[in-house]
Amino acid sequence: MESLEQYELTSVAGKLVDEQSQFTPALLRTNETTRDFVAEPFGQEDVQVHGVTDTTRHESSLRRVDGGFQAWSLLVAAFLMESLTWGYLGSFGVLLAAYLQDPKFNTQAHASTLLPIVGSLCSGIMYISALVIYPTMQRYPRIRRVYTWTGTILCSVSLILSSFTYKVPLLVIYQGVLFAFGASLAYAPVISYMSEWFVHKRGMANGIVFSGAGVGGAVFPLILPPLIARYGILKTTRAYAICLLVCLIPTLPLMKARLPEARVHGPSPRSSNARRWLYNKNFWFFMIMNTFQSLGHHIPTTWLPTYASSAGLNTTQASLTITVLCITSTFAGTTMGWLSDRFDIWVLALCSLFGTCLATFIVWGVLSFSLGGIMAYAVSYGITAGGWTSLWYGFVNPFAKDDPSLSTTLISFLLATRGIGVILTTPISTVLLGSSKVDNSTTHGLVSKTGFSVDGGHYTAMITYAGTCFAAATVVTLVGWAFERRARSRDRLRHLDHH
Repeated sequence: MESLEQYELTSVAGKLVDEQSQFTPALLRTNETTRDFVAEPFGQEDVQVHGVTDTTRHESSLRRVDGGFQAWSLLVAAFLMESLTWGYLGSFGVLLAAYLQDPKFNTQAHASTLLPIVGSLCSGIMYISALVIYPTMQRYPRIRRVYTWTGTILCSVSLILSSFTYKVPLLVIYQGVLFAFGASLAYAPVISYMSEWFVHKRGMANGIVFSGAGVGGAVFPLILPPLIARYGILKTTRAYAICLLVCLIPTLPLMKARLPEARVHGPSPRSSNARRWLYNKNFWFFMIMNTFQSLGHHIPTTWLPTYASSAGLNTTQASLTITVLCITSTFAGTTMGWLSDRFDIWVLALCSLFGTCLATFIVWGVLSFSLGGIMAYAVSYGITAGGWTSLWYGFVNPFAKDDPSLSTTLISFLLATRGIGVILTTPISTVLLGSSKVDNSTTHGLVSKTGFSVDGGHYTAMITYAGTCFAAATVVTLVGWAFERRARSRDRLRHLDHH
């Protein structure tokens, strides 16, 4: 995909005019879906050339990117969508604790096995379904509006259904599967719309939206426990289903496309350059980095409250660890998104991964044996790992900065690799927890005063695994950055030789 370049209009109705033409400069954009060229002049009505009729001339008048009421209102609506779907999912541990403490649920067969997989199953479906949903939006852009409305209603309906059942298998279906599909449909158009409305500030916008999950993850663990204690898990779930619908329905009209959808009529052949990203080493380095990071990312967010309880913290303090982690992740996500618009994405990725690796091995593994150490890890992990997804647009921009459809497609691949990590987190961590039990009588003195030795070393293998995943991602980043710098040096030398 070629980058946007500034041209001078030299044709009107198929006839050439000279350089003294009265027409003003325009920005020529290639619509990758229709293969038409659309001129976007500065301060004038848009003009279309190469096969676009006069009847579509006014349709091509586009709102400006990176600002304006519609762009910022979309960002607010997207932030709320992120908070109420991903944020709620991030606080599923609170619901899980309530289900496991309720005799009507925990006495059922296989309840202790089925209930914990609801959260990871839901997250995995939401991530991996991007490979199916995003291509349909690319082929039929108008379906995005249908997706947002259908998905929002499906989310609410799934939670209402789950609030009327005591059967654990039905809970898995309603909250683990049905809610996941609804949230996927509602959320996917957000990524597509953002790619159209934000170009130069795309990283910042991405960081703001993705930080919504951190806000939800910080707020819900504080709100849900008192409600569950007073009204019960079923009534609380039912109330949240209604709240979700009431909050999101008014924002759905704000989620709209910037590019005209009427000119897009299904798929059309692309040029061979359109898939050059498949043969670019950088793209595959980004995919491998993201996969390794995802394999370790959900270990702390899933097990930190349990770990804190094992270290002697009370229930309130244990829940507070996730709240602190989510709050710091919110600021980290917004900051990292802003930085990704201005600095080398390789440097930012390296800082994030290496910092996360150090935080996991040193702050968690060595220092987190008390309240202060565990809170320090929640803060350090939120700062270093919380902004990772905000770098995604920085990864895809070199390939698709000026092609919203391609940008959305590449994001779907990153989401899918993220989903692989989410799905594997629960079984891997469960196995690791059962493989590193150490007799407390063998730990003495300073040896017992480490995070690795909490609960007799029960969490040692899991902490080591998470830190190793981040270390592997760091190594891949270093290798990828080295290849990138060498390629840039070759290009500069070739350019100098050419001149």
